[in-house]
Amino acid sequence: MDILVKIAQFVLSLSLLIVIHELGHFIFAKVFKCRVEKFYLFFNPGFSLFKFKKGETEYGMGWLPFGGYVKISGMIDESMDKEQMKQPPQPYEFRSKKAYQRLLIMVGGVLMNFLLALIIYIGILYAWGEEYLPNSNVKYGIEASETAQEIGFKTGDKILSVDNQKIEDFHEIVPSIVLNKAQTVQVERNGEQIDIFINDNDIAKMLKAKSLIGLRFPFKMTVAGFGKQSPAADAGLAIGDEIIQINQKTFEFHDQFTNELQQYKGQQVLVTVKRNNETLELPVTLSPEGMLGISWNNNFSEHFEFATIKYSLLESIPAGIAMGWKTSADYLKQFKLIFNRTTKGYESLGGFITIGSIFPGIWNWRVFWNMTAFLSIILGIMNILPIPALDGGHVMFVLYEIISGRKPSEKFLEYAQYVGLTILLILVVYANANDIIRYIIK
Repeated sequence: MDILVKIAQFVLSLSLLIVIHELGHFIFAKVFKCRVEKFYLFFNPGFSLFKFKKGETEYGMGWLPFGGYVKISGMIDESMDKEQMKQPPQPYEFRSKKAYQRLLIMVGGVLMNFLLALIIYIGILYAWGEEYLPNSNVKYGIEASETAQEIGFKTGDKILSVDNQKIEDFHEIVPSIVLNKAQTVQVERNGEQIDIFINDNDIAKMLKAKSLIGLRFPFKMTVAGFGKQSPAADAGLAIGDEIIQINQKTFEFHDQFTNELQQYKGQQVLVTVKRNNETLELPVTLSPEGMLGISWNNNFSEHFEFATIKYSLLESIPAGIAMGWKTSADYLKQFKLIFNRTTKGYESLGGFITIGSIFPGIWNWRVFWNMTAFLSIILGIMNILPIPALDGGHVMFVLYEIISGRKPSEKFLEYAQYVGLTILLILVVYANANDIIRYIIK
């Protein structure tokens, strides 16, 4: 069920973003009296799921959910309609319009993506406010993953600052280290302040890691459910059981419990549970991964004090714009890491599985809209890249025309489109191959 919820959110978000993006092109095309022949959600090679015609435009939905398009008369686009381009230019065609008009038509989609993101962020702040965990309230320190330990962190460390700059939001610590290529992190360990030094190789490890640092919290585990293969269920544990000991050991923190299980992978342990005021001892043979095969409820608000900033409608507007600006700037920093040979960000590039996995397994409107705004910014930035076949490629050629006074030939634009489509195909295959490889070796 979780995967279906993730897919549903991803498809809904993607559909909304595509329609809004193509609507930007459509609106500017209509403003400058260009004929729009088609407006499609998703691609439709061979056939369409449905279509109808209103006025001069055919509206429809394709079956290949990799994007969408508007087909504007007299424009060399992904449809590669060569026959139309052989005919004399018509007043209603894209190629007959002035350079600045063609420029606005091409950036219309990107503008709509950024505008949508800002509107969503404004709405989120007005409806829910801004909730975050102050770093000062992380009273038990961090839980350091294996990668974090290799870099120099230890479970129980309290992070004080990054490059001697305090970070207010705990969940902004790792992005601040990675995106700003921090050189030091100051932590409190056993009552003393020490510096952890970060280099490019450490950043590369962080980018590849599935997790880096988490919240250390007190051990309290009540069984809420079981996996498909559950050693705990096979041994007789029941929903509602409170696990209090493993091999007659008690634990102060959750990481101590998981570390204990990891020492007995595939072996039998004695699990002590409390059930209806009765204490039971049940032998359980752990999975080869050292797991009990249970789910449990963890309410972090029981252990940590979160902060919430509330916004009025007027206050949410500048705050939402600031959030959109920061998200865009952070993504551009992240994008730069892809081309860095040392950090090897390109190895972390993901496709549709990666994108879809950022949505939660339960439907949460706040998270959905937040992820949709983030994806809208990504779509806008990716589309403005100066690659032929993307909006940015068309913009690049129009700017060349405006600056030089010379318009590239239609034959050149046709070949450039082929090159751009090839580049995009390679990138899509590479990103999704990364997803498949990660899934196989997981």
